[in-house]
Amino acid sequence: MTTLLSIPRVWELLRRFKDWCRNKGWKTSEEADWVRVDHEYHDFIWARNVYPSTFMKVTQNPKCTVSDGFSYRVVNASYIAWIFQQSPSKNVIQTLVENPDLSERTAFYDLSQIYQGKPTCLKLNTTRSEVFEEFERFLSETWGVRIKTASKA
Repeated sequence: MTTLLSIPRVWELLRRFKDWCRNKGWKTSEEADWVRVDHEYHDFIWARNVYPSTFMKVTQNPKCTVSDGFSYRVVNASYIAWIFQQSPSKNVIQTLVENPDLSERTAFYDLSQIYQGKPTCLKLNTTRSEVFEEFERFLSETWGVRIKTASKA
């Protein structure tokens, strides 16, 4: 395990994670932030903040854009990970916690402490996504980040 290095911004962090996933033989997108394992899409959405209503709209109808040569198609995302640069609001956390159907498909990763120089990422993840488990391993092994389960509001 490495010590906490100067962790890159979210877009670069996800680009490096997608490289990590390609080395495992998983399919990733050059343009979008999803990883496909078997026939399931694991989508990453990064945000500074999100309103509960927006969170619900996106999470209840999860979609990814997939490139097919020169055209694009929209597919259902099996899982969504929200990557926050600032701590999500208690209302958004509560919305996730109070909806078990969403909790099975949705994970939160709060990177705000990392960007303040502390080696901790708070998570809410009760999915069965092997991609999200691999994301946690990537953060830990590559950047020295400690993954802690966040309190549930």
